[in-house]
Amino acid sequence: MKPSRLRSIDIFRGACMGWMVLAHLIDWWLKTEYSWLHTVVIMIIDPIGASGFLFISGVSITISHRRRLNEVKESKEFNYRMVKNSYFLRAFFIFIIAIIYNIPTAIVLKDPTMIWTWFVLLTSAVSIFLTWPLLKIHKYFRIFIAFAILFVHFIIVSWLLPFQGESNIIGLIFHILYNIIHQDPILIFFPFFIIGTVIGDLIHETSSMNKEENNNSVFKKRLLIPTTLIGIFMIMSGVLIQFPQFLIRESLSWVVYSIGIDLFLLSILLTIEKFNILRTKRSYKLIFYYSYYSLTIYLAHNLLYFLFLNKLDLISIWVFAATAFFSMGFILREIYKKFERKASLKVQVGRLSLALTRKIEVIINKRDTKP
Repeated sequence: MKPSRLRSIDIFRGACMGWMVLAHLIDWWLKTEYSWLHTVVIMIIDPIGASGFLFISGVSITISHRRRLNEVKESKEFNYRMVKNSYFLRAFFIFIIAIIYNIPTAIVLKDPTMIWTWFVLLTSAVSIFLTWPLLKIHKYFRIFIAFAILFVHFIIVSWLLPFQGESNIIGLIFHILYNIIHQDPILIFFPFFIIGTVIGDLIHETSSMNKEENNNSVFKKRLLIPTTLIGIFMIMSGVLIQFPQFLIRESLSWVVYSIGIDLFLLSILLTIEKFNILRTKRSYKLIFYYSYYSLTIYLAHNLLYFLFLNKLDLISIWVFAATAFFSMGFILREIYKKFERKASLKVQVGRLSLALTRKIEVIINKRDTKP
């Protein structure tokens, strides 16, 4: 039987995508004299932006991967090699989309090197590539690796930053690792993805136990209570480490604080869903469309860039940004009714990856059976 879909993950991912869209609209449409508003909004809500999206991507990819491995045990047509090939093909296609997405930036700035810019799509693709070997090691050791990467980042960034933009080997290393440091560079944001894989494994394991025991007590003890408490602890630690640096993106305080926010928010959503505290089945639908079409909407919303470019004031920005947000949600709902999976670029990437995996497997089998 196909496992049920966790609405909490959809709500979380949809909220992250919706926030990123709103943040971009505020940045694009505000008059330049009001740019401080975008800075303030970013400082308050940014933990559920790119960092939250990468965190929940790690969660969902891990759950999907574990389910694929279970299919290998039960299916004669699906094997481990196919799981691996499908995984890397998916990462490869997202990587290609990310590079294509970066091309307009390189053209506008007349700088070909800007094709390598750490927008969230590129960070996501590289994170998927790097995560494959980590999925084979114990989940708690992955936590150590995540914080080790952060430790390395804070050491090397101070060394590399003075060489930003220079035409030498150190300048090239800076460009590869950071490019525009205020975007979503891999060394800062990959740890969010890794932490997400740990939570994904915990969800998968506790869900399997729940099926056996037919209750949510294991889910509460092994997942909800620990993640809630750890989330609260990290939020408090992030605030206190370098107050008020927890509001400054990429600072150590911000990273710790943001991981805490992501853990706490997901644990709350899972609690609401598992114990039926609120009726989420209908109320989450608008956010669900932002989740289901996350890759599609991330690419398509850039068409709104020139609509009110630097024309709106502190009042009108909220009216037009909210109108755009809900309008896109309603459009996505109609697309879902008529086309559903066909209009989801994320789903099509998965389908293409699986189709190519099957073709590769046929070729390998033919080669192996030749006399």
